[in-house]
Amino acid sequence: MPQTVLLAEDDRAIRHALERALTLEGYEVTAVADGVEALAQAHRHRPDVLVLDVMMPGIDGLQVCRVLRAEGDRVPILMLTALVEPADRIAGLDAGADDYVVKPFDVEEVFARLRALLRRVHDGPAGEWPQPAEPPLTVADLRLDPQARRVWRGQRELELSRTEFDLLELLIRNADIVLDHAVIYDRIWGYDFGPGSKNLAVYIGYLRRKMDGPGEPPLIHTVRGVGYVLREV
Repeated sequence: MPQTVLLAEDDRAIRHALERALTLEGYEVTAVADGVEALAQAHRHRPDVLVLDVMMPGIDGLQVCRVLRAEGDRVPILMLTALVEPADRIAGLDAGADDYVVKPFDVEEVFARLRALLRRVHDGPAGEWPQPAEPPLTVADLRLDPQARRVWRGQRELELSRTEFDLLELLIRNADIVLDHAVIYDRIWGYDFGPGSKNLAVYIGYLRRKMDGPGEPPLIHTVRGVGYVLREV
């Protein structure tokens, strides 16, 4: 059966063009023009993935995302946004989105990000085959449980989105190893968005804000011109 996409976009031209492109790519698409209808459709028929425009009349994309996450719905969410400032993108991640694409976008980038989101869902802990027990991964006072998909810094549990968790898991499994940008993009998103992309830097910054409390030493370090490493200093 084709994978289902719920697309919410108030710009009619963008909505129709993206609906057609996704359909030609093999997805079964339900397209709506506002957040109210997006929530109604999501409750009526849960999609495999949700593509949300941030700025919509009535209930915007951020509010839709918050409502679904508050209900415990972990459907993968890709945000479409014309807002390019890091604070705007962080707002989407904070609402519970898994990834975002900045307008104007290349439809192939949308396809790549959707494939990566869906691949992580199908390969994750909710898959068909049971996984053998794996002990938590630890660096300093950071502890990550891959099976339960939970993370603690000391006694404090961190609330992470799916993408944030996957990124942190990649870093902790490769503790003390510098991972370059291309490797991280390939492993997390399945696509290298090029040297001009700020996507990875935004996620790293957001992880740091959640991980590093007052008086706690940073664990994720930038290696300029190369990438990032997780290590205790």
